Amino acid sequence: MSSSTHRRTVRALALAAVVALGGPITLSGCTQVVDAFNAIQAQTSGGGQSVVVATPAPQSTASAMPFDSRFTYDGSVSLSSEVADGLELRLDVWAVDPKRTMEWTTTNEKQFGFALNVHDHRVDEKAVLTEKRRVYISSVSITSQTAQTGGQVSNPFQFSADPRTLVPTDTLRSDRALLLNSFQGGLLVPTTSIRQLPNDTYGITLEFALNIAVEGSANSDTSFTQQTVYQYLPIAIFESDSATAAGQATDSSTSTGRAPGWGQTTDQG
Repeated sequence: MSSSTHRRTVRALALAAVVALGGPITLSGCTQVVDAFNAIQAQTSGGGQSVVVATPAPQSTASAMPFDSRFTYDGSVSLSSEVADGLELRLDVWAVDPKRTMEWTTTNEKQFGFALNVHDHRVDEKAVLTEKRRVYISSVSITSQTAQTGGQVSNPFQFSADPRTLVPTDTLRSDRALLLNSFQGGLLVPTTSIRQLPNDTYGITLEFALNIAVEGSANSDTSFTQQTVYQYLPIAIFESDSATAAGQATDSSTSTGRAPGWGQTTDQG
């Protein structure tokens, strides 16, 4: 082999090695990985129940989303469960105040609203009620779990109610519960609040538990079965200005040999 041919071969092998090493690094940035993972999750997460995805600790880069949350990205989300063949239970949740979810911090009041409805895809959406499989809801409860940088877990938000007490008196209901079918009923909770959270909280996951009665065939009172449907809603939480200031004060006191206690600020006087 001539020396020039040998040099060309060496350069080709070196270039191939650079591409092999550099290619994945270029393509596997944080945003691309998250988007690809979310796309895979969306394609494979069928069934009647949403799934909580383990999230990484907050990243230091300003563009990184520390807690993977479609609700936080969009300000609203629609969660769907198939409670029977072609029978969809839909939970819609949206930010009320602040509407900008980037302003959902550990210290402020975070208001959201939610609605529940049912769609029977076997019939036209405007069909009369007797042609639809009815779904009644007898209770709705929400529990919570925080994600914190310190590793602790808390359950700061809880909600529980009989849906019949949350709607106008003319909403369709029975001894069985509150009717959810579209155009004939539904459940709307305009606003409820998540209040103060631990200072190191970077995410909170809400678990909705919905007790429902599902009609097996339309207009058949004897065909109802009971179910409990669970939906999970991750929400990103951001550091408040006061928490940032407290953290800066802590860093300052540590550098001078003084460490404030939990929840205290340093005395600069």
